[in-house]
Amino acid sequence: MGFEIFSQLPILNKNMAEKEVKYNEDSIRTLEWNEHIRIRPGMYIGKLGDGSSPDDGIYILLKETIDNCIDEFVMGAGKNIDITIKDKSVRVRDYGRGIPLGKVVDVVSKINTGAKYDSEAFKKSVGLNGVGTKAVNALSSYFKVQSFRDEQTKEAVFSEGNLTKEEKIMPSDARKGTLVTFIPDEKIFGNFHFLNEYVEKMLWNYAYLNKGLTINYNGQKFHSENGLLDLLQQTITGSILYPIVHLNGYDIEVAITHSSQQYGEEYYSFVNGQHTTQGGTHQGAFREAVVKTIRDFFKKDFEAVDVRTSIIAAISIKVQEPIFESQTKTKLGSQEIGPKGPSVKAFVGDFLKSEFDNFLHKNPETAQAILQKILQNERERKDLQGIQKLARDRAKKSNLHNKKLRDCRIHKTSNDERRLDTTLFICEGDSASGSITKTRDVNTQAVFSLKGKPLNAFGLTKKIVYENEEFNLLQAALNIEDGIENLRYNNIVVATDADVDGMHIRLLLLTFFLQFFPDLVKNGHVYILQTPLFRVRNKKETIYCYSETERRNAIEKLGVKPEITRFKGLGEISPDEFKLFIGKDIRKEPVIIGKDRTIVDLLSYYMGKNTPERQDFIIENLKVEKDLAVQ
Repeated sequence: MGFEIFSQLPILNKNMAEKEVKYNEDSIRTLEWNEHIRIRPGMYIGKLGDGSSPDDGIYILLKETIDNCIDEFVMGAGKNIDITIKDKSVRVRDYGRGIPLGKVVDVVSKINTGAKYDSEAFKKSVGLNGVGTKAVNALSSYFKVQSFRDEQTKEAVFSEGNLTKEEKIMPSDARKGTLVTFIPDEKIFGNFHFLNEYVEKMLWNYAYLNKGLTINYNGQKFHSENGLLDLLQQTITGSILYPIVHLNGYDIEVAITHSSQQYGEEYYSFVNGQHTTQGGTHQGAFREAVVKTIRDFFKKDFEAVDVRTSIIAAISIKVQEPIFESQTKTKLGSQEIGPKGPSVKAFVGDFLKSEFDNFLHKNPETAQAILQKILQNERERKDLQGIQKLARDRAKKSNLHNKKLRDCRIHKTSNDERRLDTTLFICEGDSASGSITKTRDVNTQAVFSLKGKPLNAFGLTKKIVYENEEFNLLQAALNIEDGIENLRYNNIVVATDADVDGMHIRLLLLTFFLQFFPDLVKNGHVYILQTPLFRVRNKKETIYCYSETERRNAIEKLGVKPEITRFKGLGEISPDEFKLFIGKDIRKEPVIIGKDRTIVDLLSYYMGKNTPERQDFIIENLKVEKDLAVQ
């Protein structure tokens, strides 16, 4: 084989020489604005995806459209936004000032055209140059923009960023504002779908950050009067140690409490109304300032980890001309509040030093609850110190020869544009992990193999994470010991068989994550891999079916007596077939916690002692093997 490879080198060199000769003026090409966006969408919207992840591109398109409406609201123009999503079509209508009629086409189709260069008009805007709307236009198979102002209207229609229809300015008695309708392009996003849970979370965040704004979405109303206080009250899924501390100042708002049940740190950070899911300078400043304020108040040099363990907090600041680390604006990079303002660190620190300290002096019960929590965290940390050191040493040694983890080259913490595609598959046994390992993308997909059923972690303390070798190695692989800020993979996909044992393993893994790292689930990082139950084929076509309905449709499509195979385990699927199920058409079901049940309720129900309620649930939802058997 080596000889065959080297024997090709002269031919390769010859081809390269020919290419060099052809490199001339005709080789240089200038792309149209929409072509560049469509060729390199990751530069503008982060990643593509089919809608199963909260950071998939279709939600970025929606966000970019809404951001312009929010900017109008911030400027005092329009208190309502109407949003409709039906099937794959999105309609967003605001009641702001409306795009100047003579610039309707330019604003959505010419790069470096917009109103946000005027820092007086939009000095604390969500967007920067209006690139976002142009990305929506370029990445949509259908895009219509219509502006209403001065009792007139003008509309323009595009496809893939190309103007297909431009109406003349017409009279109109409609309320002023802007209407945008778009359908994301299936050639780019595939067979995508919008998940209401993700859309609703996004809209609630807009409502929390813009008190007085009303968003109407598919018949549901989103409105907040108490900002970040409402956010924490509606988001926290367990009990808290003391009432939420809610503080407001000029261009800053914070809400703080500690959980009595969960580990780690949980933050919701925002800049100019933009949810910075990856934090940034403001979140870092907040974490430092909370520790310093509490140390100064109690006049004790507490360890930072003891102060912040179990904290749940939200911070929102306004920054003039913010600098984000990507076009999707998920991490703030600005060091200063504005050209003439203080540093972000000083601004946040001074606010907490004044307002949070005053609150603690005026509310001794809260101060005492925080002190008791810190002391409890300190005791638990010291109890863990010995076993932590042994566990870390064991994990380091195991990582050198760790057969459980087949790592990938790119990680979520890297600067590669594919970092949001990084995935860790957690598999049961060698057969399933072997199939995935052979067919995975070694750049972005890693595999962690379980040796059997993991321990039921329900009701256990974090000590078990270090005592149990498998949990310790999984924690080390994910790099989440100190929180999820440095999570190595954006997607954690549980890949188990769709049988009773596989379901049990799923529950045990979810129990582990919810018990000790609930942020992974709350922030949309955990999924269940969907693999086909059936393969239906004839000599011309093969169809993989994920449900009984799909199987029936496939049989009807292929006609007389097609060959039907029932997959009972991941190990039965050949590597050649498996690559079809973990590539660009991967089907993964997000694990979402509903607002109506707390984490403790969920774990108690599924993983606690048997109850009549759970027995009834199992009986009512039991699927017997013969029900799924091929007819």
